[in-house]
Amino acid sequence: MIRILLADDEHLIRGAIATLLGLEPDLEVVAQVSRGDEVAPAVREHRPDVVVLDIEMPGMDGLTAAEGLPGQAMIILSSFGRPGYLRRALAAGVRGFIPKDASADELATAIRKVHAGGRYLDPEMAASAMMAGDNPLTDRERGALALAAEGASVRQIATALHLTEGTVRNYLSSAIAKLGATNRITAIRAAQEKGWL
Repeated sequence: MIRILLADDEHLIRGAIATLLGLEPDLEVVAQVSRGDEVAPAVREHRPDVVVLDIEMPGMDGLTAAEGLPGQAMIILSSFGRPGYLRRALAAGVRGFIPKDASADELATAIRKVHAGGRYLDPEMAASAMMAGDNPLTDRERGALALAAEGASVRQIATALHLTEGTVRNYLSSAIAKLGATNRITAIRAAQEKGWL
């Protein structure tokens, strides 16, 4: 049996996936969690073979949860096919990335393939990621832009990142230019659409 942990904050979807996977003779859902910060403790407790993660969850997003599980077989199941998400997932060691509208058969196939050590990537998501190119933002630019997206002022960003206000302005200006945006708001939107924030 392939032991599976499901992490999704939408109870109805999580329950439906668990039920459908439970119909497969070689798959068993051993645990379900609704928050990203519950994933690592559940992995330690239940020792699943494969973890299936949603991206958007309270407590911690699925990508951050994946980054904290090195060596664990993981699949991202998400309605967000943003190229940056796929690249970040692969960098975290995730071996499967499929859309939430995939069939139960496709998910079961992905679980089996990932459990066997392979990869399973949705072809459309993979093509989008390749066409989008690499994230042009440095870690500092991304950090400043992420804080700006939360509504932080230049002064607050400077304090949080231990930088001067002038340096923060430079990082934000650089991010705006790299993203081909006209201001901070359009830069934030562009970075979020690509999954770079």
